[in-house]
Amino acid sequence: MSRRRFLAQLGAAGLVLSPLAATLSACGKKGDWPEGMAEIKWDRDTCGRCSMVISDRRFAAQMRGGAKDTVFKFDDIGCLAVWQRDKATSHPWMADAATRMWVADSSGMGERWLDPRAAQFVGGKASPMGYNFAAVAAAVPGSLTFDAMREHVLAKGK
Repeated sequence: MSRRRFLAQLGAAGLVLSPLAATLSACGKKGDWPEGMAEIKWDRDTCGRCSMVISDRRFAAQMRGGAKDTVFKFDDIGCLAVWQRDKATSHPWMADAATRMWVADSSGMGERWLDPRAAQFVGGKASPMGYNFAAVAAAVPGSLTFDAMREHVLAKGK
């Protein structure tokens, strides 16, 4: 077989395989992410504050905003709270209402996401960095708002 004929057949086979390859690559997407949220690559992405790998789907959080629509991912809602305090000067956009945040609904295993400003936080949970708060969608006895939870986290002094 001549080289030219072989390459022509290879090109034709590539056209046949392309739709198959496209279909298979679509199967690789894991989970549905809320509008504007960047995918968290479980067990690969690291926390923007502590650099720990984000693995526990019940406690992950994310923040996105600023002129460059920058994304920061966190393994624990406590890391997001501390990071906000520590980076307020260098990232003043965090105070803007347009800044988007998400926290995993602790009952959803990374499948449901809440705006932490509207979520409630339940203490006494074993979270990755030991801040021990988990997000839930509705108030339950003893749950805290985001601001109250953040005050508890910052009082720990970690």
